[in-house]
Amino acid sequence: MVQVVRARLYALLCRGRAARKDAGMVTSEYAMGIVAAVAFAVVLYKVVTSGPVDEALTKIVEQALDGDM
Repeated sequence: MVQVVRARLYALLCRGRAARKDAGMVTSEYAMGIVAAVAFAVVLYKVVTSGPVDEALTKIVEQALDGDM
C-alpha cells in the first residue's frame, strides 16, 4: 500500500516538474516569434519605402484615381 502511494506521488511530482520545464519554452517561443515578426516588418517597410517600389505604388494609385467612372 505504501509503495503504491509513493509511486503515485512520484508520478505526480514528475508531471509537475515536466510542466514547469515547458512553461519557459512557450515564453521563449513567443519572444522569438515577436522578434521575427518585427524583423520582417522592418524589411517590408524598407522595401515599400524604397525608390522604385514607392514610384510604382504612386503610379498605381494615380492610375486608379484618374480612371473614368
